[in-house]
Amino acid sequence: MEMKALSKASTIYEVAQRAGVSIATVSRALRDSDLVTADTRAKVRAAAAELRFTPNRSGRSLAEGRHAANGIVFPDLVGPYYAEVVLGYEEAAAAVGSSVLILATHGRADAAAAVQELAGRVDGLAIMGQTVGDDVVRDIAATGLPLVLLARDPVPGVDTIRTRNERTAGQLTEHLLGHGHRGFAFLGDPAGSPDVAGRYTGLAAALRRHGLIPPAPVPCGLDLDSGERAARGLLTRPPDAVVCANDEIALGVHLAAERRRIHIPGDVAVTGWDDLMAARFAHLTTVAQPMRELGTVAARWLHRRIGERAARTGRPTAVRRRVLPTQLVVRRSCGTHPSEVHR
Repeated sequence: MEMKALSKASTIYEVAQRAGVSIATVSRALRDSDLVTADTRAKVRAAAAELRFTPNRSGRSLAEGRHAANGIVFPDLVGPYYAEVVLGYEEAAAAVGSSVLILATHGRADAAAAVQELAGRVDGLAIMGQTVGDDVVRDIAATGLPLVLLARDPVPGVDTIRTRNERTAGQLTEHLLGHGHRGFAFLGDPAGSPDVAGRYTGLAAALRRHGLIPPAPVPCGLDLDSGERAARGLLTRPPDAVVCANDEIALGVHLAAERRRIHIPGDVAVTGWDDLMAARFAHLTTVAQPMRELGTVAARWLHRRIGERAARTGRPTAVRRRVLPTQLVVRRSCGTHPSEVHR
């Protein structure tokens, strides 16, 4: 067959026509897929060479019915916690050639519909927190779209990545008890977040082991302003220790205490969760969790699931569950002596 110089770049459609196969077969043949016979691969490669065809990502995605994009759904996008998760997710997705579409459900009345619409535009989807109900997750999973759940309770048949909450919250509480604290308050809404629920459960269990009655949680948002507002009334009669669902709430408590001239830790101990950069400057006792790793693992797991789906081997790997470790970080805000500070 005579070689022909081309004045413009060839397309995957032209290669498929020259080889007498579908565009999906062209894509698989050029990726050395086992689903294509050696003879067909040779025929496709010959056609591609004759047409001087260079495969690109968008062409492969079109041939395979893919979008070359992954999605991730957040409860909100405000604050450094979500920023760290996004960074990990985007870096890992970019490393395998996928772009990222982000959806925040905060304040949306149509959250379920928005998530389902996004699911139709991506190759895989990560859903973080209690953004939609388990029924929506099950409906999306039933379509075959690769899914990963982040920081929420598992749904049967769907991969899930979480961080350790209950056990480390118990360690934090034991540390506070070891410094003589007996009156506790908890700022955060267990009903609004599985992570917060786990932290409160760990606190309550540790207190009960010592014969103490756990405090009713003081529901508040996960941002600094919400923490400051919640602390105003609480600090009229300060407890021994205020355990906060995250660092931003704890920093809000710091602001409220400063305005009331209440000293931390002299008058009240304060703890957070996440170990944000600001927590280090505030000398805040907290719990470090691998925020960026959450996003990284989710993107990598999705990439693997997407590959399984594209190969259509019928032999997907078993559903995965992973709990990433967290670590107590002791600083001065809980009343510890400087020589006992861990970090």
